[in-house]
Amino acid sequence: MRFGSNNTPFEREEFAARLAKTKERMAQAGLDALYVSEPANLNYLTGYDGWSFYVHQGVLVGLDTAVPIWIGRGQDVNGARLTTILPEENIVGYSDDHVQSQAKHPLQAVARVMRERGLERARIGVEADSFYFTAKSLEILKAELPNARFVDAGTLVNWVRAVKSAAEIGLMRQAARIAEKTMARAIEVIGPGVRQCDAAAEILATATHGTEAFGGDYAAIAPLMPTGVGTSCPHLTWRDDPFASPAGTTVEIAGVRHHYHVPLTRTIYLGTPPEKMCKAADVVVEGLEAALAVARPGAGSRDVHAAWTKAIERHGFFKDSRCGYSIGLGYPPDWGERTISLRSIDETVLEPNMTIHFMPGLWLEDWGIAISESIRITETGVEAFCDFPRRLFVK
Repeated sequence: MRFGSNNTPFEREEFAARLAKTKERMAQAGLDALYVSEPANLNYLTGYDGWSFYVHQGVLVGLDTAVPIWIGRGQDVNGARLTTILPEENIVGYSDDHVQSQAKHPLQAVARVMRERGLERARIGVEADSFYFTAKSLEILKAELPNARFVDAGTLVNWVRAVKSAAEIGLMRQAARIAEKTMARAIEVIGPGVRQCDAAAEILATATHGTEAFGGDYAAIAPLMPTGVGTSCPHLTWRDDPFASPAGTTVEIAGVRHHYHVPLTRTIYLGTPPEKMCKAADVVVEGLEAALAVARPGAGSRDVHAAWTKAIERHGFFKDSRCGYSIGLGYPPDWGERTISLRSIDETVLEPNMTIHFMPGLWLEDWGIAISESIRITETGVEAFCDFPRRLFVK
C-alpha cells in the first residue's frame, strides 16, 4: 500500500456511482450536506478502513461538492491517506486534545469544517440512530452552528448499500468460501470434553486464514456458539467449560472478505438428539426452503416472512422475531445493514442484488435450533451464497 493510490478492492468509478446515488437521496430528502459516522458507510463512500471507530470520525458529503471530506483523529490521517480514494485536501485531522477530553470535542472540529465549507445555514443530515453518533455529538453541532438545521437522515447511505454491485457480489462469494470452511471446521472440532474456548480459537483461526487464494477479515460479530440450555439464547459466545453430551450447540459465524460478510448458522448435537429437536430441524429447513421459493424481484419482504411463518405454523411452531435482514459491508458491532427486515410489517420490495441473511432460528424456553442461509436476490429468484448441507449435524 502507498499514499495517493487506490488501495481499495473497487474501481474509482464505483465510488463515483455510490456518491451519485447518495446525493440523489440527499436531494430527495432536501439536504444540503450529510455527515456520515457509521464505519461501514465511511468505507462505502471513501474506502476508509481502520480500527479507529472508538473515537469520533466521519465523512462530510456536500450536495454541491464533488468529493467527500474525511474528518478524523490526527494520528489516523495516514490511515486515511493509505485506504481512501480521497485527495490530500479532503483528509482533515483534528488534534489529540480533542480525544476523550473535557477541554475539546471532536465534533467541534467537524463543525469548523462545515463552517469553512459555507454550511453555517445549511440543512445537514446526521445518522442520529447510528451506534457511532452520540447525543453529545448533536448537542455540539447545534451549539457550534446555531443557524444550521440538523435533521435525522436515518439510514440513507445504508439503503444505497442495499443493492450490491457486481464487484461487491464477487467479494461476498469469496466470503462464502471462507464461511463454508469455517463452519466445517466448527463441526469437526466441537465434541464432548472439548473446551468451548478451544473450539472458538479454531473457528477464529480458520476464518482468518481463509483459503489458499485469499485470506479472511475480522467479523463484525464474534462467533456465536450457545450450547445446552444456552441454545435458547441466540447471542451467547463461548466459555471455558467443555461441551457436554448429550447437548446441542448452535454455531453462527461469517466468512468475511474486505469487510463483506456472508453469515452461516448450523446446529450440532452431541449424542442422540431428542425427537423434538429432529422434528424442529426438519421444520426449520422446510420453512427456509418455502421462504426462498417466494423470494424474487418484486416480492415483498413480508411475503417471504409469510411463507416461512405459514410453513412452521403448520407444525405448531411460532417465531415472533424477524427471520432475516440485509447484509454486506459491516463493522462491529453488527454485520446487518439496518435496512431490510424479513417480517410482517416490512414494506421493502425485493430487487436483484439485494443480499440477505435468512435466519430462521427457533429459540424456545430451554432449547433452540437455527439453520440459516445468506442469499442474493437474482433476476428470477435466489442464489444461496454457501453450499453447505441444511440439516441438524449429529456427532
